[in-house]
Amino acid sequence: MPARTPVFHWFLPTGGDGRDPGGVTAVQGRTGAATRRPADVGYLAQVARAAEQAGFTALLAPVGLGCVDPWILAAALTQHTSRIGFLVAFRAGFASPTLLAQQADSFRRFAGGRLRLNVVTGGDPAEQRAYGDHLAHDERYARTDEVMAALRDLLDGKRVDRQGEHLHLDGARLVDPAVEHPVPLYFGGASPAAEQVAARRADVQLLWGEPPSAIGERITRLRAIAAEQGRTLRYGLRLHVISRDTAEQAWAEADRILSGLDPAAVRASQARFAAMDSTGQARMTALHGGGTATARDLLVAPNLWAGIGLVREGAGTALVGSHDEVAARLAEYRALGVEEFILSGYPHLEEAYRVGEEVVPRVRALVARQDAAQGVGQGVGQGVGQDAVREAAQDAEPAAGPGAA
Repeated sequence: MPARTPVFHWFLPTGGDGRDPGGVTAVQGRTGAATRRPADVGYLAQVARAAEQAGFTALLAPVGLGCVDPWILAAALTQHTSRIGFLVAFRAGFASPTLLAQQADSFRRFAGGRLRLNVVTGGDPAEQRAYGDHLAHDERYARTDEVMAALRDLLDGKRVDRQGEHLHLDGARLVDPAVEHPVPLYFGGASPAAEQVAARRADVQLLWGEPPSAIGERITRLRAIAAEQGRTLRYGLRLHVISRDTAEQAWAEADRILSGLDPAAVRASQARFAAMDSTGQARMTALHGGGTATARDLLVAPNLWAGIGLVREGAGTALVGSHDEVAARLAEYRALGVEEFILSGYPHLEEAYRVGEEVVPRVRALVARQDAAQGVGQGVGQGVGQDAVREAAQDAEPAAGPGAA
């Protein structure tokens, strides 16, 4: 596998923003501290411009009951930015793939190709029912498989005639599609059914932040499944970041976040998560066990903290530490095969600058040293090179910039 420079994306807090984490959807209420900054175009444009100026490649616009519509938001934000792309999430099966392809084709045409798509199957039956979807877990993934197959062909300029279990398309096609702008399909899911869909249809398989050993196991398994389909996947990792000039400052912020969580909100969140049929959510919950001890008691791997997941569904872990420590952990994930990172921090405006200016350059420096030690194109994504990353991290020069230690 050839060496690739890691790609960094940022998250759009489309349910509101603040210094504290909160739920992503509106199935449960959010605390005021998590939504002090409303998700209006004015504020989200600030976040988008900050991420663009800090060097991120794209912005993830999530989908869910508590999020503003990602298509409309992303279209609006193209008018406030010039370079950064948009990773637009959508729920597979809630709209015709032909309509989705038309929306995506229009977006990529009018925005100069600044589009990636995040295919979401959904893992919360309560939220799915609110959208009128009553399919069981594996049926949802079977439908996602059909949607992704049709969408890929349509975006590539092909006519689609499909008589599947969930889709019946006759003569579906785009008129003069903008095929000069490829649209990669990002996909998440941790169940066996999801992994089969990823192997057949995804360009980038997204993973939530688990300990490196677990991520390595998943990538190894997914590589084997994809190889059976004659395909090769790329891998992305979704993580929060609490990075400061010193480790003590970072852990003080983690302690502040944890101490501010309402125990009633934690109990309500955990009860809701337990009712989900999402394998990925179950893996996140298993990391913290619903506990609310001190911040360091929720440390599940070096610098990997599970406290966010006490109240936030989906990605519930954060890398906590000094800029050098966080960069070293990200470089270790890259050595396992992760090529793209979707990062976030609270609040998302200030943290876009902090992570983009302090963490990302350090990761790239470590990766360059790793590649030099291994030989460019050798071992990247094959689970090797981690020793080189650790050795480089021990004596890495702090990156220059405001607030550098």
